Amino acid sequence: TPQVARTADDLAAALQAKYAAVTDFSASFVHKYRGGVLKKEALERGTVLIKKPGRMRWTYDSPERKVFVAAGRRIYSYIPEDRQVVVSEVPSDDDATTPALFLTGKGHLTRDFVVSIPDVADPTPDTYTLKFTPRRREAEYDWMLLVVDRTTLQIRTLVTVDALGGQSTFVF
Repeated sequence: TPQVARTADDLAAALQAKYAAVTDFSASFVHKYRGGVLKKEALERGTVLIKKPGRMRWTYDSPERKVFVAAGRRIYSYIPEDRQVVVSEVPSDDDATTPALFLTGKGHLTRDFVVSIPDVADPTPDTYTLKFTPRRREAEYDWMLLVVDRTTLQIRTLVTVDALGGQSTFVF
């Protein structure tokens, strides 16, 4: 049977409902960054662990070890090579539009973003691609794409693009 066409808003609402119900998960990832002012490229690998509410741990294993942990009201960034821990505040639920924080239960896809289906072909026929543009200007990125499985709505890819043309891609 042919699949019924779903609107961007319907898909975003279904995705929000799915991830609102998930309490924890883990995944391996590949993070690719290219562009920006320095026109650099980087390819990194690691694992992510999410535990709601508001806790996550991103461990980069290659090419260098890095750890980012959100716990409670703080985010800890540790790069062993620098021998330094940087501590910053986690935005409140209403201010959390950073894409990774959505995964921890902060922010809200249908409230915080204008959602659309971009004019690009889905990478495979078993996925949907959705473009999310923040309703208010963000310092870290201009918009993001989520590529999700058509059946499970599991996020396969998260892409953010910043004002300088830098593109950050996470494949889970």
